[in-house]
Amino acid sequence: MDQSDAELISRYREGDIDALERLVERHRRPLYGYIIRMGRVGTDADEVFQEVWLRAIRKMTRYRQKNFLGWLMRIAHNHVIDESRRKRALLTLDEPLESGEARIAHVASADATPCEQVVDEELGSRIEAAVTCLPEEQKEVFLLRTKMDLPFKEIAKIQHVSINTALARMQYALAKLRDILTDDYAAMSRTT
Repeated sequence: MDQSDAELISRYREGDIDALERLVERHRRPLYGYIIRMGRVGTDADEVFQEVWLRAIRKMTRYRQKNFLGWLMRIAHNHVIDESRRKRALLTLDEPLESGEARIAHVASADATPCEQVVDEELGSRIEAAVTCLPEEQKEVFLLRTKMDLPFKEIAKIQHVSINTALARMQYALAKLRDILTDDYAAMSRTT
């Protein structure tokens, strides 16, 4: 039987290291995906991932929330923002990896058929490029909602804003994306 995050946290607080390992494995993919979508890649993403868990472990005794993944995302958000302020140079998904391969190729869904993957990659590349044009706050709301499927209440907590501000940021992001992707949107409308 699979244990809840709360049960695993409780076991970890009692000294069970395996419980922490299960938490890390359970949340590795969504957390790592979020970190990559926020503009981190390769060793930088690995470092952020490790830093998030170090911070979470340090604060685990004080954790009292219901949504553990949301809490991890907030820690990641704060760390990425802190690093961005220090570096002022953000990486984007359309920049190539050291191997020359497009970073977006590592984010694509493994569940898609080969045909769907080709279409998704082409359209996904155009959408990802458009998303990089958004202001940081709007981009983050868009990614948290569309890629991480977080509710706006949780997004508002992560961004330290009201839920109305988070909703407005999403509305502005969608309007800007519609403007940027007008031709693609018209082509999709004709094919459906």
